Amino acid sequence: MGKLTGLGIGAGAVAALAARDLIQKKHSVLRNYPVVGHMRYLLEEIRPEIQQYFIEKNWDGRPFDRDTRTMVYERAKGTAAELSFGTERDVYQPGYEYLVHSTTPLEAPDNPPRVMVGGPDCRKPYSMALVNVSSMSFGAISANAIRALNKGAEMGGFAHDTGEGGLSKYHEEHNGDLVWEIGSGYFGTRTKDGHFDESQFADKANRDQVKCVSIKLSQGAKPGIGGVLPAAKVTKEIAEVRGVPQGQKCVSPAAHTAFHSPVELIEFVARLREVTGGKPTGFKLCVGSRRDVLAICKAILQVGTAPDFIIVDGSEGGTAAAPLEYEDHVGMPLTDGLMIMHNALVGIGMRDKIRIGASGKVVGGSDVVKRLIQGADYTNSARAMMMAVGCIQSQKCHTDKCPVGVATQSEARARALDVGDKSMRVKRYQEATVKQAASMMATLGATRPEELSPHMLRRNIDATQTQSYYEMYEWLSPGQLLAGAPQTWIDDWDTASPDRFVPQRSHQR
Repeated sequence: MGKLTGLGIGAGAVAALAARDLIQKKHSVLRNYPVVGHMRYLLEEIRPEIQQYFIEKNWDGRPFDRDTRTMVYERAKGTAAELSFGTERDVYQPGYEYLVHSTTPLEAPDNPPRVMVGGPDCRKPYSMALVNVSSMSFGAISANAIRALNKGAEMGGFAHDTGEGGLSKYHEEHNGDLVWEIGSGYFGTRTKDGHFDESQFADKANRDQVKCVSIKLSQGAKPGIGGVLPAAKVTKEIAEVRGVPQGQKCVSPAAHTAFHSPVELIEFVARLREVTGGKPTGFKLCVGSRRDVLAICKAILQVGTAPDFIIVDGSEGGTAAAPLEYEDHVGMPLTDGLMIMHNALVGIGMRDKIRIGASGKVVGGSDVVKRLIQGADYTNSARAMMMAVGCIQSQKCHTDKCPVGVATQSEARARALDVGDKSMRVKRYQEATVKQAASMMATLGATRPEELSPHMLRRNIDATQTQSYYEMYEWLSPGQLLAGAPQTWIDDWDTASPDRFVPQRSHQR
């Protein structure tokens, strides 16, 4: 009898715990996996020992290291993110980078700096935060994830990029500022045969909440191929938002049909800006070659107008739908692409008129400061924002079985993501990261991005030599390409054409 009573008490305790797990709102894993989900948090408590075991066995394939994940989660939760016993990194390893602090550091400003986006032909400029939500489409992530990101952006006063999957009602529910991304599939603004529909675009782009329009040329994780949404995720609702058949794999083309040359790209930018009544309009790309960038620069000069912003996406950026070999072997890393774009715009005398955004593994304040030094005006973050809304990097995005309701179209799974709790985490993560970036800038002796210089970032060349970015890279002066391209740029400058995008010169075998 006593044994039965004990079993009954145990069963009752488990049932009570399960009920509590289902009702609580802070832990998505427990809402989807009551009782058994506690095992994850038990392992998290002994994380260093467990993770070291995985590292030794080569089982840890996660894209962020332990310290980085800890920082994002703790900032999102509003808890301290300091670590004891110094750095775990080898500071003498070639490639190690560090910021050069000032002997007379400044006080960080009470209000972190923002960047005004909008060139001479823009009539509705937008004040952009230093860190914003990078492009993640409805379809790739759930309605609740979209809601949480947008509500967090609204509370924190930063921008939320829609991704190329279209402008949904979930983006608009909480009135957060939007950057509407238009990809080669023209989702949400397409004709029945998949071409750009200007009337649909005009209706949506003129909504108050849409602050900027971004044309996606390519994505860092998979440049050269279009986006893919597995058939399992193309629900009736997704199909309606995107304007595609339900239950069929949704593949966007590799290239746009609305333009085919650098000149046509710039003309398309100008056309969309005019349709929006003058809102900031630009494009996003992973840089392929310097010649292509210079071809765009020549088109800007020929057409006589410019994009208000250019977002440079690095090949280190992530996605749930890219072939592994594309992720690992195609596209230019963010550092190189960013500095090519910055220098090219400086070289044609247009850098002060065009803002540059940077995306690709932007996580902490140091990432922000480094990208500003390398030529960016502001940054966008995707993966860290996903972690802020509860992503645990289970790498199940493509299966529609995300255990925390982030990357899924299953209503039952998405229910686990509580919008109120996770939107506050998004706000806190962004706020803490921007605050840290402003603090680090002040440590270097700067209070605004334009006061940073390439002298402030150094890299180990080998075990005994370091160089600043000023020494390692070539930095053009304003208008230098127009006055006479330096020898190192002259071949690409002379062969770049505003009338066509061409592959890098091949050598016959």
